[in-house]
Amino acid sequence: MIADDAGLESPIYGNFQIKTPNINRLGKRSVIFDSAFTSVSSCSPSRSTILTGLPSHQNGMYGLHNGYHHFNCFSNIYSLPGILSKNNITTGIIGKKHIGPENVFRFDFAETEENNSIMQVGRNITKIKLLVRNFLGSVSGNNFFLYVAFHDPHRCGHTNPQYGQFCEKFGNGQEGMGLIPDWVPETYSPESINVPYFIPDTETVKNELANQYTTISRLDQGIGLVIKELEDFGFLNDTLIIYSSDNGIPFPNGRTNAYEPGMIEPLLLSSPFHPESHGKYSTSLASLLDITPTILDWFSIQYPEYKIFPNYEQVNLTGKSLLSYLKNTFEGEEEYIYFSHTMHEATMYYPIRTIRNERFKLIHNLNSGMPFPIDQDFYLSPTFQEILNKTLHNETLHWYKTLKDYYFRPEWELFDLKYDRMEKYNVAERKSYRKVFDKLKSKLFEWQKNTSDPWLCSPHGVLQDSGPHKHDHECFPLYNS
Repeated sequence: MIADDAGLESPIYGNFQIKTPNINRLGKRSVIFDSAFTSVSSCSPSRSTILTGLPSHQNGMYGLHNGYHHFNCFSNIYSLPGILSKNNITTGIIGKKHIGPENVFRFDFAETEENNSIMQVGRNITKIKLLVRNFLGSVSGNNFFLYVAFHDPHRCGHTNPQYGQFCEKFGNGQEGMGLIPDWVPETYSPESINVPYFIPDTETVKNELANQYTTISRLDQGIGLVIKELEDFGFLNDTLIIYSSDNGIPFPNGRTNAYEPGMIEPLLLSSPFHPESHGKYSTSLASLLDITPTILDWFSIQYPEYKIFPNYEQVNLTGKSLLSYLKNTFEGEEEYIYFSHTMHEATMYYPIRTIRNERFKLIHNLNSGMPFPIDQDFYLSPTFQEILNKTLHNETLHWYKTLKDYYFRPEWELFDLKYDRMEKYNVAERKSYRKVFDKLKSKLFEWQKNTSDPWLCSPHGVLQDSGPHKHDHECFPLYNS
């Protein structure tokens, strides 16, 4: 189950302002990862990584899939539903798909925005419940993979403003809002909201968070309904359940950013066969790139051998199976997770490559000479409009950044998370951190190379990978620094 623009808004992650009883119950039968991260902070690219196990620069989904953005994965990519179908596992998708092409992401059962209203298959939890019931009733004893992609708590003030900024009124039974029979809305007083450190602390923001929390109550109750269907069909005690989200929350420093609020995600891994893991927390680093290898491991399926491009090496998954964490037997070298963001909307070209270990994070802003772009729905949000207008009138933002700081970023940002969890102090230029910087930069470059990143040499070089460099790819300098 995948949420849409959700973060750590749940008591199991320390946010006791919000009620998520169904996520809490799932947590009690799961390993809870408290250091899980997306590999790209954008909707379609992230969903492509979840369903391929490949970073978006490798699978070709550089930006959003819908409308004129029109990005797609490469047509010869092996996807999770495709691999599972070839192994006689019934596949289904309910909710937000937002990726393509169809020949790569073909499911046996599909009820998505491509053949329904996204409001119905993504937010109407009664509709989602019935679709889950239809799917489970069709599997006929086969092994199955069901991908439920909620549209909550994504903003909707730019598309359906009549329902509120987060569609928090949709289906609440009030006049003109429709009725979702299985949803009992939770409402929150803005005055009671504690604003996270990375967002301006204002009344406008508190109102937005209160609305977002109401929408999360619909998501939470939808999760409960899906689990109840599994139980009613007798599948709960032999099914692996995973819950996460695609990218950071739609606030400053969140979605489209490589800062912690843009990368960190909820991640629950629930196995009925490992009760000793239930309710336990893992501090190990995990990535959404780990989901495909985890599911393949669950079904004992090998990843296929193939190449995307003839001039490049065979494709290998760089994520790991998380099943070993169910047994508390995982041991390994120092852990790293990687992040590769190229753009969100087609007009938002701002490639970022990032490496993070337990203590340090290195961010490479490849387009640092340009202002950081703002997406359409966030631009129209009350939060960003307040930042914009207060900046124009030289008023206090009640934020630890200025709009100029947010727009203009250095090429390299290094944060010592042991002492600076808020990522306020860039130590990339400090001599005392030179060895750390060089080590992380080298490992990031090596990962980009191993995952066939076309931006490997950017912004100060040109990649040559054809002709005489067909088998010996090389970066040629531009002397532009």
